[in-house]
Amino acid sequence: MRRVSRRAFLTECLAALPAARVGVLASQVDARRAPRAREPIERIPLGRIGARLRATYRDLPAHFIFEYYPWYGTSPWRHWDEGGRKPPGQIASNYLPALGPYDSLDTRVIEQHAKWIRDAGAGAINMSWWGRGSYEDRAVPVVMDVMRAFGIQVTFHIEPYDDRPMRLADDITYLLREYGERRHWDNFLLLHRADGTSAPLMKLFASILPPTTTDCRGITRPVSAFVPDAVWRAQTRKLKQEIGSEFEGFTLLADSLDLTRTIAGGFDGGTSADPYFHEDAWSAVTNAFDGRDLVFVFGVNAGFDVVLPLTPPAEPFNRPPGVEPDGSVDWSSDADRAREGAASAARIRDSFEATLRLQTTPRSANARQGFFALYLNSFNEWHEGTQFEPMVPFADLTSAERATYHNAVDGSYRLQTLRGLIDDLGG
Repeated sequence: MRRVSRRAFLTECLAALPAARVGVLASQVDARRAPRAREPIERIPLGRIGARLRATYRDLPAHFIFEYYPWYGTSPWRHWDEGGRKPPGQIASNYLPALGPYDSLDTRVIEQHAKWIRDAGAGAINMSWWGRGSYEDRAVPVVMDVMRAFGIQVTFHIEPYDDRPMRLADDITYLLREYGERRHWDNFLLLHRADGTSAPLMKLFASILPPTTTDCRGITRPVSAFVPDAVWRAQTRKLKQEIGSEFEGFTLLADSLDLTRTIAGGFDGGTSADPYFHEDAWSAVTNAFDGRDLVFVFGVNAGFDVVLPLTPPAEPFNRPPGVEPDGSVDWSSDADRAREGAASAARIRDSFEATLRLQTTPRSANARQGFFALYLNSFNEWHEGTQFEPMVPFADLTSAERATYHNAVDGSYRLQTLRGLIDDLGG
């Protein structure tokens, strides 16, 4: 089964449209053409929002969901060696994990992850899944077993493996039967709604893409992962026919800001964790989805700092994506490193508060449907620098590592920032 990796996907899109934002390429919508925002969201104190949420959802921690990647290996190396890296001395990340380059099947690693996730105040993970029989699929039982011991629920986001468009309904049914029904739903995430009902929640990555892109030289190329809306519609219809009697409230979200195509594909709503699409423009998107009574979830993010191949592509138009939140950072400067860390913490706070308020304002489709989910992007996507998982503190790096990695002075500042925000909710 061929995999279309996130790095390969972003590289393809950036080569075609070097001036565009990464996440907007993934969802194919220009925020400037989105509906204009209505009046600003009322800035109700987090404590008041938290009190309302706790009164509504008895399992509130399970509504805070970390994106989780069980794709790392050490014998042989998996993922840590992307882009020509040679671990353990050199890994495919701009950040060195506190645990070092680890194996995702090591129960000691998963236990530490579970402790960090629980202590941060989150109660669920959203596992990256690449189809039946994949490495990530084989990791599911051990990850679920350990997470269950720590009271953490598990669900899935469906990645762009080759036959996904024609297998989506069957594969989601497989996940429900294999990791839900066969385990007696021990810790499969069944997200509660305000009316007391509960049902699975899943989402897709790179689901709604354009058929072609045109680069700065006017050359048009096909987008390899493009799927016609009618194909998604056939799969979502089949899925609802097969599981509708059991899970009337099953929710499948498209990774999309495009309302029209989300509806055309038969999805139940949209989601985005685009770090280049900033919070001040989010309400324009959610207003559009609210108007059609479709839920929408913007993910909490700490920025973006993707690791680049050791050998740059020969294509001169293939520009690397910039660092977010501050693309001007000089990693050799202690002051710049500290400034980027502060900006990243601010991004966590801003995105957390923005998605929380957009979902809980009474006029939102989420609030009207009694739906609340807050994606945290990500726990351990080390390649893209989005991870909340602790890194080695800068002072503990060797001189060679300091010249290579972008680690912060406080290696756990992202988790601590999140913990503070959840504490502010009064939970």
